[in-house]
Amino acid sequence: MRPIRPLPLLAILPALLLAGCISLGPKTPAELLRLTPVQTAPADQGEAVAAGRAITVVYPVAPAELAAVRVPVRSGATTLAYIKGATWADSPAHLFRDLLAETIHARTDRPVLDPRDYHLAPGLRLSGRMEQFGLDADTMQVAMVYDATLQYADGRIQTRRFTATAPATAATSAGVAPALNTVANQVAAQVADWVGR
Repeated sequence: MRPIRPLPLLAILPALLLAGCISLGPKTPAELLRLTPVQTAPADQGEAVAAGRAITVVYPVAPAELAAVRVPVRSGATTLAYIKGATWADSPAHLFRDLLAETIHARTDRPVLDPRDYHLAPGLRLSGRMEQFGLDADTMQVAMVYDATLQYADGRIQTRRFTATAPATAATSAGVAPALNTVANQVAAQVADWVGR
């Protein structure tokens, strides 16, 4: 058996140089957008959850334009584009669900459960659909429309539409981010007051 000889450095140098030029995924965005709740619940000692007191907040469903991690821009009645460089840290539906759950807990003092934990303490169940969450280029307003469905433990169901708008300063990531956060918090507060009454 012949001994294995190491390859000369010149033979493997092109492979090393080529490896630095290959990208196996999309370029990482410079920054990501997220939603921050205006109201948060304080730290506490925890509590035993009484039957029917908890509320489970389900991830909202959303149309295809909101399933992406990009911010949609509507122009006219039939045109849709996305803001260049505006990328969400997660899907808008997931970000809004988390903000909504925190806002409900802070404003109502009800314990809020993750959808996977509903069976632990069945009570109110909040689901919904995000109909709109983006920029209207014609008015330069960010708009959110959320259709909520509240199901009670006894099977009763109530529905209600919540909306909010806020001005955007530009069709850029920095120009819409504050307005997106504002309208999400406004809708979350409206929903929290509705379920907490």
